[in-house]
Amino acid sequence: MTATDPSAADTARLTAPKTFKALYAHFRPHRKAVALAALLTLIGAGTGLLQPLATKVLVDRLSSGETIARILLALTALVVLGAALQAFGAYVLERTAESVVLAARRTLVGRLLRLRLTEVERNQPGDLMSRVTSDTTLLRAVTTQAIVNGATGAVTLVAAVVMMALMDAVLLGVTLGVGVVMGGAVALVMPRIARSTERAQEAVGEVSSVLERIFGALRTVKASGAEQRETAVADAALRRSWRHGVTSAKWEAVAAGSVGLAMELSFLAVLGVGGARVASGAIPVSTLIAFLLYLFYLIEPMDRLVEAASKYQEGSAAIARIAEVERLETEPLEQEHPGRPGTSAVLDGPASVRFEDVSFRYRDDLPPVHHQVDFEVRGTGMTAFVGPSGAGKSTVFALIERFYETTGGRVLVDGKDVRDWSLPELRNAIGYVEQDTPVLAGTLRENLVFAAPDATDQDIHDVLVRAKLDTLVDRLPQGLETPVGHRGTKLSGGERQRIAIARALLRKPRLLLLDEATSQLDAVNELAVRDVITQAARRTTVLVVAHRLSTVTHADRIVVMEAGRVRAVGTHTGLLDQDGLYARLAATQFLGPAR
Repeated sequence: MTATDPSAADTARLTAPKTFKALYAHFRPHRKAVALAALLTLIGAGTGLLQPLATKVLVDRLSSGETIARILLALTALVVLGAALQAFGAYVLERTAESVVLAARRTLVGRLLRLRLTEVERNQPGDLMSRVTSDTTLLRAVTTQAIVNGATGAVTLVAAVVMMALMDAVLLGVTLGVGVVMGGAVALVMPRIARSTERAQEAVGEVSSVLERIFGALRTVKASGAEQRETAVADAALRRSWRHGVTSAKWEAVAAGSVGLAMELSFLAVLGVGGARVASGAIPVSTLIAFLLYLFYLIEPMDRLVEAASKYQEGSAAIARIAEVERLETEPLEQEHPGRPGTSAVLDGPASVRFEDVSFRYRDDLPPVHHQVDFEVRGTGMTAFVGPSGAGKSTVFALIERFYETTGGRVLVDGKDVRDWSLPELRNAIGYVEQDTPVLAGTLRENLVFAAPDATDQDIHDVLVRAKLDTLVDRLPQGLETPVGHRGTKLSGGERQRIAIARALLRKPRLLLLDEATSQLDAVNELAVRDVITQAARRTTVLVVAHRLSTVTHADRIVVMEAGRVRAVGTHTGLLDQDGLYARLAATQFLGPAR
């Protein structure tokens, strides 16, 4: 079970100190702007504190027959000033909130792109994406609104209580008695809001994962007539999100209703007790009016405090999910062992590759993929890896690229352990064509220069000719600027493969890795691409994984793998006589005598 499994939700929650620490990390760069917004809000609230006092003076002057024009002007000025300051403070706060979200999303996106593949494979991509979109939206509220509302609400609440205490301690006691009872009810509700929000966010992540899965294989979904079934799966996740969202809304309504009820009960209690005290002559009627105005004034800071607590409970769930991403292991960008021989110098010429007793498994609970794999490629020429499915051929490339770390043994490039290279230097030397030959949404040009953004038009033209793509460009309506569709859906499988090869060649790599690079090509195009690979092998080191042996019969060396081991190394002719497995593979493809 991983930290992102829905069933692990409760165990993944952060403790209060860790939540505050994570919250402060997002808040700290913007603390000055938040402080300014809080100050403006406090000053605006302060003008409101003076209004009941001004009203008391107004009532007293009316009773004595004095003029009230100046008091009315002062009240009007207070109202306008308070509104203006609070509006500007709200703008500063909202602007800062957007900045908090921007910073969090930029950090998360950068981290997600640097995640190790093992972490990506353990988590649903859709759920990871929802943390960048949905969870950061909740973070927006807790890092600014909750802090400012909590601070200003607490300060203005205390100030109002002090003013009420100065007016009449008995009426204040009545008010606080009702408030304490309702406050206890609100405190019991807050944890329920947090749990409901967290589960709702997890359900949103499920929805994103479902949609990502569907759109990743939409043609298969349609061809299988599975639209209704997949809609039902998505609908179930949507209903879970709705159900938990409604639960959260219910408890938020209970909290807000408790505040309103407390204010109404306090008003009735103060009105009753205060009326009796006015009748007895203990306080003048102006004091009762001002006290009641302060009581109404308490509604806003109380609402602020409840809202701050609610936002904090919601945000704590988002912070926990964001913190989970921050705990996932990422790839190092710099050399990890600065004391070892460096690789900062740019090397020229073909790269050499050596596997020394390499063992590897994807996870501890899975069987090994490699068992003491050992081979050497000295440089230049083509080396092919063949064997049954599951033999570990593609994993060879993944270990060279350091997508994964070996369990045992060493992978050497140019005589140095790949762990002694910085990842940018290592991967800059490699051109890699994946088995799925992905093409990204965008134009043909953008796909070609994806690995070589500084390539010139002449470089692009040369590689198009070499990859036999020049005729494709000529017939496209916008040439290189033609959009290729989501995952290259506007291109054939063979065209996508040739684009991937051209993209790798445009990088001018010292080591070219081709994983099933001709699997979707017809015989004519396969022959053309084989010529491209042969030409590339004269200038660089080319490693090819192939099931179609016709692509590699002319390879300089062929490594035969079976069950995660190297069983033979040789040429096509030699292996036909020396290795029974290779001979059988060749015979099934009519490239050798049946054995």
